Amino acid sequence: MRRNFAVSQAPRGVIAAAVVGLMLLVLPVLAMLLRVPWSALPEIVTDEANRSALLLSLRTSVLATLLSVAVGAPVAWLIAHYSFPGMRVLRALCVLPMVLPPVVGGVALIYVLGKNGVVGQYLWEWFGIRIAFTESAAVLAQFFVAAPYFIVVMESAFANVDPALVGVSRSLGARPWHVLLRVQFPLVRPALIAGLVLTWARALGEFGATITFAGNTQGRTQTLPLAVYTALESGRDAALLLSVVLIAVSFIVLVSLKSHWTSGVLRRGQQ
Repeated sequence: MRRNFAVSQAPRGVIAAAVVGLMLLVLPVLAMLLRVPWSALPEIVTDEANRSALLLSLRTSVLATLLSVAVGAPVAWLIAHYSFPGMRVLRALCVLPMVLPPVVGGVALIYVLGKNGVVGQYLWEWFGIRIAFTESAAVLAQFFVAAPYFIVVMESAFANVDPALVGVSRSLGARPWHVLLRVQFPLVRPALIAGLVLTWARALGEFGATITFAGNTQGRTQTLPLAVYTALESGRDAALLLSVVLIAVSFIVLVSLKSHWTSGVLRRGQQ
C-alpha cells in the first residue's frame, strides 16, 4: 500500500534529483506542444497517407502484443518454474532484443525470414510466401523487440506466486491447466495488464527493426513512427504534428489501462 509522506520529510537531495528527472522527462514533450502549428492539424490528420500510417500502427502493434502474450506467457511461466542446464543462456537469449539496437533485430529477421533467409527461403520456394517487406514483417519486427518486455514482467509475476497456493490446489485434485488458469493467472492479473501496456507501447513506437525488415512503403508498411521520419525530411511541421498524434494516442491508452490496472489491484486488496 502506498504511503503519503510530507515533502519536508524527504531528503533535499532526493527532491532535487526528482525535480531534475521530471524536467528532463516532461520538458521535451511540453516543448513539442508549445511549438505545434495547431492550425495545420486538421489537414495533417485527415491526410490519407497519415491516417493509413496511424491505422497500420494500431493494427500491427495490437497484433504484435497479442502474439507476445501467446508466446511470451508460456516462456515466462517456463523460466519462472523450471531450472535446467542452459536456462540462464536461454533466458538471456529471450531478453536479448531489449538491449540490441532495433536495426540489428531487423537485420537478424531478414537473415531468418527474408527471401534468402534460413527459414524464409523455404517458405518462398515451397509455398510462395514472402514475409519481408510486408505488413506481416512489421508485426514480427514489433513482436521481436517488444515481446521480451512482456516476458520479463510475467516471469517476475509467476515467480512471486506463493507455491503453497499452487500446492494446495494440486492436492485438492485440480488439474495443471485448472491451476494455471484459475489460480495463477488471477494472481498475476495486475502484472499481466502492466505487461500488455508496456509491450503495446514498445510495439507502437518501434522504428529501427520495422524500417529494416518491413521497409517504409506508404500505405503498406509505413507505420506512424516511419511517417514521422519521412515527414521530418520534407517539413518539420508535419513531423511535429504526427509526433503529437502518436503521443496523444499512446497517452490516452496508457492512462486508460493504468486506471483499469489500479482499480483491479484495489479490488483484490479489498477481498
